[in-house]
Amino acid sequence: MDVVSMSLDSLESAVKEIVQRHGGSEYELVAILNDVQKVCGYLPESALIQVAKGLDVPLSKVYGVATFYSLLSVEPLGEHVIRVCENAPCHLLGAESLVDVLQKELGIPMGGTTSCGKFSLKYTSCLGVCGVAPAIMIDDEVYGNLTPDDIPVILDKYR
Repeated sequence: MDVVSMSLDSLESAVKEIVQRHGGSEYELVAILNDVQKVCGYLPESALIQVAKGLDVPLSKVYGVATFYSLLSVEPLGEHVIRVCENAPCHLLGAESLVDVLQKELGIPMGGTTSCGKFSLKYTSCLGVCGVAPAIMIDDEVYGNLTPDDIPVILDKYR
């Protein structure tokens, strides 16, 4: 379910349940936001307000965390989010050539979402797989040791 198809009451109820599941602890903020994003597709302002109320912390703290981590988003994302590692090992081993092919294949710039809403393309910090650089992550699946020729084949799995 995404936030568009949720009523404000059902969003509030879902966020409240997630906060309770994490013990209402502000130390669980990243995990809470991750779970809210799974339900909503992204972190809309209304959900961030509910999280702040549920944890009794300032909205600025919740928003700061939501915008700090690259795996969280306060803007709507495509059905499949493609994250390209931009740290040194991936960069040195050809991540930019992967970006070129991804942008051409999808017809969008980095940070964009396809008009059909199928794909979003984003940079991310280290994926933790430097041994198989360059790497990308699509949703929760990591692909490493990539060449530009690998990209169309991988995208076909998600089309």
